[in-house]
Amino acid sequence: MTTDAQTAIHSRRVVFDWERTPLHWVPGDPQTTHTINVLHLLLPAGERWFVKVYKQVLDDIRDERLLADVKGFMAQESWHSRAHATVLDHLAAQGIDSTPYTRRVEWMFDKLLGDNPLRLRRVPRWLKRRWLLRRLAIIAAVEHFTAVLGVWVLEAEALDRSGSDPTMLDLLRWHGAEEVEHRHVAFDLFRHAGGSYAGGVLAMIVTAPMLAGLWFEGVRFFMEADPTVKAPPTWRAFRRAGRRGLVPRTSLLVAAVPRFLRRDYHPSQEGSTERALAYLADSPAAGAYGAA
Repeated sequence: MTTDAQTAIHSRRVVFDWERTPLHWVPGDPQTTHTINVLHLLLPAGERWFVKVYKQVLDDIRDERLLADVKGFMAQESWHSRAHATVLDHLAAQGIDSTPYTRRVEWMFDKLLGDNPLRLRRVPRWLKRRWLLRRLAIIAAVEHFTAVLGVWVLEAEALDRSGSDPTMLDLLRWHGAEEVEHRHVAFDLFRHAGGSYAGGVLAMIVTAPMLAGLWFEGVRFFMEADPTVKAPPTWRAFRRAGRRGLVPRTSLLVAAVPRFLRRDYHPSQEGSTERALAYLADSPAAGAYGAA
């Protein structure tokens, strides 16, 4: 469990230049490249949805520190969404059109998880409030996994040894470090809004398989859309990349679920704020932003 001192959360509006980033930025390994590329498919719409949901609860936050953290979280998530969207533009220029997949993701967030998924002519106040709380719980569950992934990518030295593109690694680690930095916010807001232990459990039961399905479909989509790839993704290749440290091992992600389900769970138990801030201080993009 970390004993990090809580620091103010703010957005670092960094910019990445993809001109020299190759299509397979993990050299010679299209499947590993595309396994991680799924983040670019999910995050632009997902993080815009986070911000949209949080705007609905801002006026109800009674804790000034939490309010400041939520605003910092929203600013960071907005910039993450923009940064990952630029990667999709880069992939499009290299022959991979992501819109067939991203349209489905946008439908999920805008319609299925939107304000009125049942298309009711009038949504009762009690139902609106309950649905808002359910979505806050889902965000807290998703943020648990993004914190776990953030810790992993900050420590994934195998990606450096593989010769992976440094600009892509900087984007992933800048994002991962900020996920670790704000890892407590979604959980704290859910509880502040009246969320219960049972509500968190239900959200994880829904969220974990949903994310797994989206990730699997995303890898398959990329491998089929990549004009240079002739073979479908395989579980064997994924496990081999996990053993080499190039992608998170399945056991890492599976083990994250029971931690979230503990009654004494708090996101501060995941990773280290100091480690995250140390990377952000050294990040080429974030460092250039800080010097501007």
